[in-house]
Amino acid sequence: MRITIRFFGIWALATLCLSLTGRAAAGEEETWQQPLLITSAGQSAEVQLAAVLAKRAGLNYALEKTAEPAHLEGFKTLVLSLGASLKGLGAAGLDVPQEKERVRRLLEAAAASDIPVLCLHLGGEARRGQLSDEFISAFLPSARAALVVKSGNQDGLFTRLCREHEIFLMEADRAVNALEPLTTLFR
Repeated sequence: MRITIRFFGIWALATLCLSLTGRAAAGEEETWQQPLLITSAGQSAEVQLAAVLAKRAGLNYALEKTAEPAHLEGFKTLVLSLGASLKGLGAAGLDVPQEKERVRRLLEAAAASDIPVLCLHLGGEARRGQLSDEFISAFLPSARAALVVKSGNQDGLFTRLCREHEIFLMEADRAVNALEPLTTLFR
């Protein structure tokens, strides 16, 4: 019994240390740079909300809903708004495979240029579902940090993916409350 408790204590301490190291490296204490390129992964309306938050935070940004790798020129951070909308995809003239390929190419170009990725999920529970979850699972692992509305993480999908990939996770009660953590990242 004593060995089990001692082992668990050592394991818990080691896990905490690794967790804190991963969080700091993933974005908690680093200052993110501007300007930001904001784009969508799934063409949901929340990409527009991401731009409104960036404006209210006084950040230097550009919104390009269907950004391609060439759009990254001159930007220091890529902000990816996660959430799929079939209506939004249709309006953009894209189908699901085309959108996934566009985002994949964009993330590859960002990685090649050492541009960090911040993923946002501002739609909460209403923007979750099978298609959005496909985009989240495919593209969140490329992020250094994620900012999500808590109701969109009720099942722990963001928590699990962020732990697995050492991504700094921030949660806000509502989309409007995402302003403070967003501002803090770019202090």
